[in-house]
Amino acid sequence: MNIELLTSSYDYELPHNLIAKNPLYPRDSAKLLVYNREKDSIIHTTFKELLKHLPKECDVFLNDTKVIKARIFGKKKLDSNGQGGGKVELLFNKPLSAYEYLVMIRGKVEISRELFFDDNLVATVKKLNSDGSRVVTFKHENRDIRFEELVQVLDKIGHIPLPPYLQREDKREDEVDYQTLFAKNSGAVAAPTASLHFTPKLFKELEKRHKTHKITLHVGAGTFKPVDAEYILDHPMHSEYFHIPKESASILESDRDILAIGTTVTRTVEYFARTKKIDGECDLFLNPSNRPKRVTHLLTNFHLPKSTLIMLVSAFIGREKTLQLYHEAIKERYRFFSYGDAMLII
Repeated sequence: MNIELLTSSYDYELPHNLIAKNPLYPRDSAKLLVYNREKDSIIHTTFKELLKHLPKECDVFLNDTKVIKARIFGKKKLDSNGQGGGKVELLFNKPLSAYEYLVMIRGKVEISRELFFDDNLVATVKKLNSDGSRVVTFKHENRDIRFEELVQVLDKIGHIPLPPYLQREDKREDEVDYQTLFAKNSGAVAAPTASLHFTPKLFKELEKRHKTHKITLHVGAGTFKPVDAEYILDHPMHSEYFHIPKESASILESDRDILAIGTTVTRTVEYFARTKKIDGECDLFLNPSNRPKRVTHLLTNFHLPKSTLIMLVSAFIGREKTLQLYHEAIKERYRFFSYGDAMLII
């Protein structure tokens, strides 16, 4: 068996104190590891110096999704015997149709059970999926509501859905910290974290020097799902809604070099390169057996062991080099994961 296809081959030991629980201020004070593939060289710098290391001739693609307050707390409706009205936690994932939504619910729920939340929001369980997810409908003020209205209610009563490995409750600061400067289209339950390092000043400088293009991919809860299969190709890849504006698609059809800001942009661009679709559900799994065809350069954070995201990085530079750079980052005390430091691959 090819070692590149074994999930265990993407494991590494990370000291717990290198998991970034909070962001740095200012945002661009984060560390930046620059890896040049042609020279096989490593530079340690800060994100503030990013533009000095970007190739002059490349277009920059960013994800303008906006994280919604997808985590809500409520209680179950009592059953006919007056039992079971306990507390419940629901994590919104994504809409499935006009009125049905995919969610995660902590605790046991039965089909048809109603869940009550603040602001007269009621969820009704319609289906229990084998992977632990649930399908629900939402009523607000006794009326079925679509996604656009649901987002407004969640904004009033919900919480920012921080990654589980942060092991803390969300704070008011996270409403700003866990959102990019250019977040526009609501729908994500996780931030495109490589973009969190930009300050307004640095982003203006980026736009002056490079043509920037926005795409949308609503990052789902599946981004945190570990690869449990022994072989990576047996992993059931999650899908996420994406949209690419026609102007952005025209650049992707050209031969211009592209810098993808983050793994979500990378997957969207590479899905387009394979399908020519400008919207729909992206379920592309990039790994050393499915390498990038269109993205030239990658900016990304440091990802969890045995995750599809570290496998995506390995699709660019190989598994051995990826783990070598991760060990180098650990040695240099880089901060890892969503609020952590960054790596530029050119």
